[in-house]
Amino acid sequence: MLKVMFFTVLLLISACAPTLQTAKNDSTIMDEQAIYVISHGWHTGFIIPAQAVETALPPLKTRFPHTPYIELGWGDKGFYQSQEITTGLTLRALFWSAGSVVHAVAVPDNITEYFSHGEIEKLCLSKQSYAALITFIADSFQKNRHGEIITLKNGIYGNSQFYEGAGNYHLLNTCNKWVAKGLASTGMDIDPLFKLTAGSVMETVQNHKQSLGMNACHL
Repeated sequence: MLKVMFFTVLLLISACAPTLQTAKNDSTIMDEQAIYVISHGWHTGFIIPAQAVETALPPLKTRFPHTPYIELGWGDKGFYQSQEITTGLTLRALFWSAGSVVHAVAVPDNITEYFSHGEIEKLCLSKQSYAALITFIADSFQKNRHGEIITLKNGIYGNSQFYEGAGNYHLLNTCNKWVAKGLASTGMDIDPLFKLTAGSVMETVQNHKQSLGMNACHL
């Protein structure tokens, strides 16, 4: 029983950032921009063309000057940055969290090869929906009094970096809910309230694509 409870807690460990304005759903093909939703099993995140993210957050251009894509995830400050997961660390993240972080990772063009063990879904967004998602992600970074993002330690794999995150998190506010909120900001019909697991997020993305006949982008 204890193992089952601990496994459930781990599924819900990471967290999310503030809710932002939602874009109107616009499927104009000429305006399409591809983004990716990735699941690492328990944790989901976004893979976004670097240029758009770095335009919104110029320090990322300095940190990742030559990468075509950046993976971004949001989670508990202590748990996400830890090299070893313990029961105490898990409980602190759920009930007495010390803050949140954004994890940014440089990703090459061969996304599926780079994340060969991950589940990846490609989405096509209109220009307006894409801009809304970039705004959502940018607002997930905590800024100092000068409006600058706050760099923390190096990330957990590849060429990666942690940054101070914005927003509160807890058992019912997970990394997967953060991704669901980001998708909702684009105009997708998704209710973040019930998207606490990676599986529930990825299933919604797949159903959305099927409902639109979106097997692949028109790019």
